Amino acid sequence: MDHPGVCDAADVESDFVYSNRSHRPRGPVLSTLSTLVPGIRAVQEQVQPYAVWWESHNRVAAAGRGPLWVALGDSMTQGIGASAPDRGWVGQLDGRLLGRGWEHRLVNLGVNGARVEDVLERQLPVLESLTADGTPAALVTLIIGSNDILVRRHRRGLVERFDRLLDVLPTRAVVSNLPNPYREARLIDAMLRERADAGRLVLVDLRRDGPRSWRGRLASDKFHPNDRGYAALATIVERAVERAGLLGGP
Repeated sequence: MDHPGVCDAADVESDFVYSNRSHRPRGPVLSTLSTLVPGIRAVQEQVQPYAVWWESHNRVAAAGRGPLWVALGDSMTQGIGASAPDRGWVGQLDGRLLGRGWEHRLVNLGVNGARVEDVLERQLPVLESLTADGTPAALVTLIIGSNDILVRRHRRGLVERFDRLLDVLPTRAVVSNLPNPYREARLIDAMLRERADAGRLVLVDLRRDGPRSWRGRLASDKFHPNDRGYAALATIVERAVERAGLLGGP
């Protein structure tokens, strides 16, 4: 999508280098399901082209000027399941904010399958490089943890990893909790609320404000949101950003 006013020219690209593709191979279970279930296969076929789309978009945004929004996260941030890369929650909110007059540039570092350790090891260093001139990002958003919490072996140490991640995020980053029933999700939720109350971050409360039903809001794999589901998610993030006054509004 075009971001008028933040680049000297629409076709300017920087030497910014970042891959939105996962370094991990697809697991055997997902590979088998992708072969057997057309809906899962259709969504998995988005992974590579959506990553390539964001890589191209990010090179242009990194060369631009003006307020910077850096989106950290996994497939939800990348928009997997939506009808197009910019129809995920990030792309939809991006368009809304531009429509409201907040001229900015968006760098989306989301990676399909990313876990908390990937944000720590791959994404945060890129955020640091983007702000190395001393100008902080105007907005940093983070939705992460689903890929950790759904697999038992990844849940081990998750709370401690999430705590370490929160320690190094920029102050007032916009962070989502996890609407899962697992013990680790509840502990992370309590951690996020404590830090939000202390003014250290802005909470996106999917546990309380998320859709009561995802009926009609899921992609064909019955896991990722579709355009409607991502629109609902964009609204929840938008309201959190508004309440915090992060864009200079009331």
